[in-house]
Amino acid sequence: MKFPQPIPVRQLADRFNAQLLGEASLLATGINEIHKVEPGDIAFSDAPKYFQKTLDSAATIILLNAPAECPLGKAILVVEKPFEVYDTLIREHRPFEPSVSPISHKAQIHPTAILEPGVVVAANVSIGAHSYIQANTYIGEYTTIGEHVTIGPNTIIGSDAFYFKKHPDGSYQKWCSGGRVIIEDHVDIGAGCTINKGVSGDTIIGAGSKLDCQIHIGHGVVIGKNCLMAAQVGIGGKTIIEDNVVLYGQVGIVQAVRIGKGAVVLAGSGVSKSLEGGKTYFGSPAEEMREKYRELAAARQLPELLKKLGSS
Repeated sequence: MKFPQPIPVRQLADRFNAQLLGEASLLATGINEIHKVEPGDIAFSDAPKYFQKTLDSAATIILLNAPAECPLGKAILVVEKPFEVYDTLIREHRPFEPSVSPISHKAQIHPTAILEPGVVVAANVSIGAHSYIQANTYIGEYTTIGEHVTIGPNTIIGSDAFYFKKHPDGSYQKWCSGGRVIIEDHVDIGAGCTINKGVSGDTIIGAGSKLDCQIHIGHGVVIGKNCLMAAQVGIGGKTIIEDNVVLYGQVGIVQAVRIGKGAVVLAGSGVSKSLEGGKTYFGSPAEEMREKYRELAAARQLPELLKKLGSS
């Protein structure tokens, strides 16, 4: 998430009564979780074992709850509760605006776009030319829909990220979802799909991609161009799907992995790690198809082999 105007790090230090270490003249241009940070962003960590990973990331300004050695060209803000500062900034720059009418007056909808009855469009939504939104679909705030996009009935775009901070007592605190959903041109999305917005980054559906019915896309997922996904695919948050990937029905993908360009994952497979592009995968955990089929063939021979061993 980018700020409308850069924020001086000194101003942040004064506001949150923080100890400022490192470069005091820096400007914060955005805020993001560790998986999505870019130069100029604020990131945070409140667990010492993750301090170095956060400091080594692309983030320029880091919120920590204890002092640490500051890398050159960066700044550390030492505060008692880094998460609270992070969440406060997100809520400030993405304030909740409840829908009070079916189509928000803050939405920008091209005159050639078609919205069927029952469609709800929240604030700060953009819908491009010749797009077609079918009945009873919900388009959440800060969603951008390109041109020639078709979205099936009863689909939900821009629902909150399923993302919670766990406290020492075992309770969970919800992160404010300050990210967006961006749907590029010529995308087709079927009926009954759910696409979560990012925590502070963007969920992106690349141009030309086609999604069947009842597909779930988790927070911050990036799907490339011309991907094809059959019904009941589920993709965990922060996963990256490169261009021209095909996911057949009921494929499940864990969070924060990468599927390479041109990969094909066959129906019913479970993806638990990153997969190289240009190959076909099957099984749970998914492995290259030929190798997996050899394993299955060998497994079918085990009972007979055990019989032979037992009689010898």
